[in-house]
Amino acid sequence: MTMALSADRRSALRRLWTGTNAIQKLAFVIGLLLLLMAAFGPLLAAHDPNAQSLLSRLRPPLGFARAELAYPLGTDELGRDVLARCLNGLRLTLTLASLGALLGLVIGGLLGLLAGVAGGRTDAAVMAAVDTQIAVPFTLIALFTLAIFGSSLEVMVIVLGLAGWEQYARIVRGDVRRLMHLPFIEAARAAGAGPGRIAFTHLLPNIVSPLVVQFTLSLSNIVLLESTLSFLGIGVQPPTATLGSMVGIGRDFMPTAPWIVIAPALLIVLITFAVQVIGDWLRDSVDVRLRAR
Repeated sequence: MTMALSADRRSALRRLWTGTNAIQKLAFVIGLLLLLMAAFGPLLAAHDPNAQSLLSRLRPPLGFARAELAYPLGTDELGRDVLARCLNGLRLTLTLASLGALLGLVIGGLLGLLAGVAGGRTDAAVMAAVDTQIAVPFTLIALFTLAIFGSSLEVMVIVLGLAGWEQYARIVRGDVRRLMHLPFIEAARAAGAGPGRIAFTHLLPNIVSPLVVQFTLSLSNIVLLESTLSFLGIGVQPPTATLGSMVGIGRDFMPTAPWIVIAPALLIVLITFAVQVIGDWLRDSVDVRLRAR
């Protein structure tokens, strides 16, 4: 039975792979490579990402004059290994973005579920908060919050988690309002189920798919937001490296040492590309209306 189950899984994976186009396959491969680089970055890097060597500062990547074999992607203005900092920054950027997106999912999902089930004044209050979040540019909110509470990793996760919860709330609230009038909810009420049981047992399983899709789509936006904040100097503070902070610090050396910016910027582009394409693929796969066309 185990062999049959494994064969079924292999067959399902094969159908999944053959059912994607070339761009989607490329996105899956890039996403997998980025995850492996983030997971095994410390094993791949030969140097400490914060170790300085002023004698080796601004060394170019391999293939250029003055390059050193020990620094394949060159060094920055303080002689730190660009490869090691990219791997460390990739891990930290993906961690912050994932935790922030997960926090936004929890906050927005619970508020949307509460608004859809409770209705009335609760619904009006939640939607007023959603409208306020949409009306105010979130960059200003992030700048204000980080200026008051600092730029620690915990504060960064909270700030990134607040950067999109309203989208989850609107999606969940709309789906819950639609589902509340269906017969299986009426049957659950007739059987004596309370609002909490209806929300988490009957409603939540039916709205998981759009939440997963929204999670993947918002992840890339949070990566760009974290990079923007770090680029502006109010994100994760030195010497800890994120991809955005590396771009922000390296911009002053673009004319003489462009590799300091190119490597982390390319990783940001690859993350955004992979997550966006995979998110679009998930949306097309789980949306019955799109598959029926």
